[in-house]
Amino acid sequence: MPGFHNASTRTFTGIRLTLAVALAAVICTAGSRIVGAHELELTEVHVTFDNDGTYRIEVMNDPDWLLMRVEPFSGLELSGRLEPQQRNRRLVEMEPTFAEWVHLYFDGKRAEVEATYLPPTTEGPMAPDDTLLGTMRIDGRVPEGAATFSFAFGLIMDPYPLLIREGDDEVITYWNVGEFETDVFDLGALTPPTRWEVVRTYLHLGYTHILPKGLDHILFVIGIFLLSTRIKPMLVQVTTFTVAHTMTLGLTIYGVLSLPSTVVEPLIALSIAYVAIENLVTSELKPWRIALVFTFGLLHGMGFAGVLSELGLPRSEAVPALMSFNLGVEGGQVTVIAAMFLALGWGRHKSWYRRVAVVPLSLAIAAVGLYWTVTRIAGG
Repeated sequence: MPGFHNASTRTFTGIRLTLAVALAAVICTAGSRIVGAHELELTEVHVTFDNDGTYRIEVMNDPDWLLMRVEPFSGLELSGRLEPQQRNRRLVEMEPTFAEWVHLYFDGKRAEVEATYLPPTTEGPMAPDDTLLGTMRIDGRVPEGAATFSFAFGLIMDPYPLLIREGDDEVITYWNVGEFETDVFDLGALTPPTRWEVVRTYLHLGYTHILPKGLDHILFVIGIFLLSTRIKPMLVQVTTFTVAHTMTLGLTIYGVLSLPSTVVEPLIALSIAYVAIENLVTSELKPWRIALVFTFGLLHGMGFAGVLSELGLPRSEAVPALMSFNLGVEGGQVTVIAAMFLALGWGRHKSWYRRVAVVPLSLAIAAVGLYWTVTRIAGG
């Protein structure tokens, strides 16, 4: 039945082409919506218990982000469009709404809280990317005889640092996951997280920075995967990329290297576009490709370092935290490669593979990379 076989082959090829084009469209759509490289929510929560029995909670946020969260219907439309003074007045009006999302418990009983909004100033808190942060402040008194406390912030989905100081003691940093309630802390006997808890936390932060949050790094790794149908060229590129970004991650965190994010982020976007465009003109691993992947890895390492600076490193466990974050990043990249193998690896030796998979996906990645390059330069 040669006619049936040819028709069937054309049908399957058409399905593959449709799927590849659909995936390319998803990449373009997602890329057009995510301009910034690292979409962190930039939230910090500082809790201070004074010796006189009072406490202060300071929730620091990007004010545009906060407006979108406390006023989801109109805030999304208004965020970034209101003048700073108008936005700040709006947030002051939303103080009671914000307070409803803060859950502070003493001995398991929720405390009534009132919030006061402090607009961002040049002398106030600032994120590592120079974003000025506003502060919602809550003041109160610890109930008589209370032995424990816990905290939950319902407006946030990402992990965020909870920095606790009791009296004149050293600040202790904990990490909490999104809207969930923290562990129950023992007032008067606060202890730093164990090394294992630090390792587990930063592994998770590194992994989730790639999946699902690191679309730019995901597209770069996919671009590496698509170059050749052979495994060795892919492994050479991934190893080169890993060595490079590991070097600059450590050097940048410890202040040996430093480039502003307004330079690093457009170059990362350009690296994504370059790798994808080169996939369209060659299917072989050339020496210059290895050198460029190494250079691009250095840039991506600076991007990782920017994120890690925003997250912060615990003083007593800085090295385990740094290593764990990097291992988490590697785990995310390996997951991306494994997913690509599951999705496309079975067909990489087929005659249609380049036409149906490599070309449309590389075109989509190149388009997103160039779009990001332009928007990040314009926004920088």
